[in-house]
Amino acid sequence: MATIVMKFGGTSVADIDRIRHAARHVKREVELGNKVSVVVSAMSGKTNELVGWAREAATLHDAREYDAVVASGEQVTAGLMAIVLQDLGVPARSFAGWQVPIETNDAHGAARITNIEPDLLNERMDDGVVCVVTGFQGISPQNRITTLGRGGSDTSAVAVAAAVNADRCDIYTDVDGVYTTDPRIVPKAQRLDRVSFEEMLEMASLGAKVLQTRSVELAMAQKVRLVVRSSFDDPDTVPALNDDGSWNGPGTLVCDEDEIMEKQIVSGVTCARSEAKITLRGVKDNPGVAADVFGPLADAQIVVDMIVQNISDDGKSTDITFTVPDSEYEKSMNVLTEAGKSTLEYDSISGSKGSAKISVVGVGMRSHAGVAASMFKALSDKGINIQLITTSEIKTSVLIDEEYAELAVRALHTYYGLDVEEA
Repeated sequence: MATIVMKFGGTSVADIDRIRHAARHVKREVELGNKVSVVVSAMSGKTNELVGWAREAATLHDAREYDAVVASGEQVTAGLMAIVLQDLGVPARSFAGWQVPIETNDAHGAARITNIEPDLLNERMDDGVVCVVTGFQGISPQNRITTLGRGGSDTSAVAVAAAVNADRCDIYTDVDGVYTTDPRIVPKAQRLDRVSFEEMLEMASLGAKVLQTRSVELAMAQKVRLVVRSSFDDPDTVPALNDDGSWNGPGTLVCDEDEIMEKQIVSGVTCARSEAKITLRGVKDNPGVAADVFGPLADAQIVVDMIVQNISDDGKSTDITFTVPDSEYEKSMNVLTEAGKSTLEYDSISGSKGSAKISVVGVGMRSHAGVAASMFKALSDKGINIQLITTSEIKTSVLIDEEYAELAVRALHTYYGLDVEEA
């Protein structure tokens, strides 16, 4: 008998028919003799509707009441899932976040989970009851409902899995696993049987939309195995996590690097579009200059990504180039222009929108030299100019013109041997 946490996203529970289909996946696990908890999102589109109502009610609204409104979508889904499971002959009951309880801090709209008491869930699962838990929400120290931010149901599922010491956490979504790149760009993209936490974290942060970044961070910290699979699969298809830990699908197993015997040099190619580049020239190279540049941007809630700094020959000034989302470009320029009137000294500021960040990711890069150089050559062979470069142990990213993004992804995918071979 295993303990399984199963999470179903909004498209997987979009209507009663889909909830019934998802419930058949749950029933399969119960019939295998497993103890099961289920974490659900709101039905597709409902959270946006609830957010719209809250904003229509008052532009400047109480964040605590906003959370009470938008958290209700998951409560509806949890109740409906429990009803459908009962109709299928599976004992089930729903739990709101505060009933578990899922304890969070008091950062309404973007709360972080601080603790989950597992006793009640474990007690019910031991009795053969499926616990259907609302994702995305918890309870604050002030006894108010909180929400975790958009995409927070993935984080809820991983946190519940860690709390009940689950054998794995299955994330059911509208795709059948993690691919080497976006199949819409490269039809020959392969579904990965396994990917390490670190690789998945890089992919998630670099534009892959399969899993939410916070959930991967938590899974890696708590050593919670994740399985990404499609809720639209045949519910009778049994996940193949064998006694020895081997995995044969369906879906993709996200696990510790040590569980992956043959580590590919490059496991995936990601693309993040709509990046803007900003350059400050002639910045006075004084202690604390980086704080003077990026502090005001942080205060304005602007997320900075790639950063490159070049010191002048005389060591008195530096050029700093970095990227922000296109949507934050004008705001960033205004913030830095204002900073230049007070604490920040620089000669000029320039920038442009319409770039894309292309990255190659793979834990095998740690033990293989020359991956970055080969990436640059592959792009050069296609006539693609590189604007910025950043690297880590398992990732190399470049900034290029957005019009060449798909060409770059296809070229690198083929270059690193990731294309599916023709039958």
